Amino acid sequence: MKNILILCIVLFSIKEINAQKVVQKEGYEYFLDFFTSSDLNTHNTAYTYIDYNWKESFEILAIETLYFLNNTKTSTKILSLLEKETEKNYGYDFNAWYEYIWNKAPAYNSNYYKFKGTLHHYIDYKFSRYFLNREQQSTIRLDEVRWGGVVQDGIPPLRNPLMITAKQATYLKDDHIVFGIAVNGDVRAYPKRILAWHEMFTDTVGGIPLAGVYCTLCGTVIVYKTNKDGVQYDLGTSGFLHRSNKLMYDKETQSLWNTLWGKPVIGPLVGKNIELEYLSVVTTTWREWKKRHPETSVLSLRTGHQRDYNEGVAYKDYFATDNLMFNIPKKDKRLKNKQQILAIRLPDQTEENFAISSKFLKRKRIFKHTISNNNFTVFTDKSGAHRVYFTEDVEFTDYDKGIEATDNNGNTWQLTEDALIHTTTKQKLARFPAYNAFWFGYQAAFPNVTLIK
Repeated sequence: MKNILILCIVLFSIKEINAQKVVQKEGYEYFLDFFTSSDLNTHNTAYTYIDYNWKESFEILAIETLYFLNNTKTSTKILSLLEKETEKNYGYDFNAWYEYIWNKAPAYNSNYYKFKGTLHHYIDYKFSRYFLNREQQSTIRLDEVRWGGVVQDGIPPLRNPLMITAKQATYLKDDHIVFGIAVNGDVRAYPKRILAWHEMFTDTVGGIPLAGVYCTLCGTVIVYKTNKDGVQYDLGTSGFLHRSNKLMYDKETQSLWNTLWGKPVIGPLVGKNIELEYLSVVTTTWREWKKRHPETSVLSLRTGHQRDYNEGVAYKDYFATDNLMFNIPKKDKRLKNKQQILAIRLPDQTEENFAISSKFLKRKRIFKHTISNNNFTVFTDKSGAHRVYFTEDVEFTDYDKGIEATDNNGNTWQLTEDALIHTTTKQKLARFPAYNAFWFGYQAAFPNVTLIK
């Protein structure tokens, strides 16, 4: 018995000595040792240190190490330690591990930024700039930022893409989905079948520099004015996600931007009161868009990239089910994950926020509501496309599901992309900027949104 006790003391002392020998390193560096060294002794030393010095902040380091580590023996040891310390048995179900992390208070410290930047540097050296030395420049939880599987601009944005006339767009069929915009009389259509492969375009439309951002995962196309207070932001695809939502980056500072917020969320632009203005995007069919706008220009198939641009090919499996590719902290089951909603926000005026079910709007072709004392009316046409206007005190009683609406005094109004126009007096009611989104992605970005269904 005495010998056993002595042996235990010796083993404990060796473990303690091994830990003390490497005390000059930070905890996160031992997790990186599994990637930077193939030496078994280095791995054993790292594991011993992590085991002996375990703390809650190690949880996310262990999860992300397991996610990327290609070493079964080491992974098994780290997983056993993680399960022992957390008392959770999720195995290699990373969605379960992330949900466990996200549904409690953040436990990571500033070194997590160093870990994340260094680890992802091995995927793309540009990634390190997103995180290193930015622990004081973040407005979102870093453990909710996940790599989406591509390098920076690995999903290549279309820069100043070639546009063609409607007559030249013979590759499009009437029922194909397009995203339509109109800026200062410049009318354009961006087919889903092309944009889904690129997720972003940058161009000057109607004399205005714009970035159109398509987050395929959350079903959102938003068009932003990229000049803010005299500064032009050159945006791209970062390769990372926040709550299954595409994060953009700007080339000059490599700050990360939240797509749905239009704001920088990690990097030196944080805290500078930057929020990009967005415009209306109409999700409709090619038939309806070209009928309204025969003068429209359309994306050419000549993008400079080799892709299968046939309708429905890109993200076919993802769009076919209600399953998510990347999970979120909590699902709001009032609607199905990928059920479409219309986003109603006035971020420069109010924190109020409405998500209106597209199914609801298809049943009510005219829907009037108020946000921050602004009356607005949503008109839903036969293709299911929504157009929203600030309608002040005008009440509408009829809509032909096309281009004409009638008010309660019998006056007719024409729906245009800029305004709702009285056909006699030419009075104009301004367009309300709005866009579609999947319910799960929008609600994850705006947890306090009011749902109308």
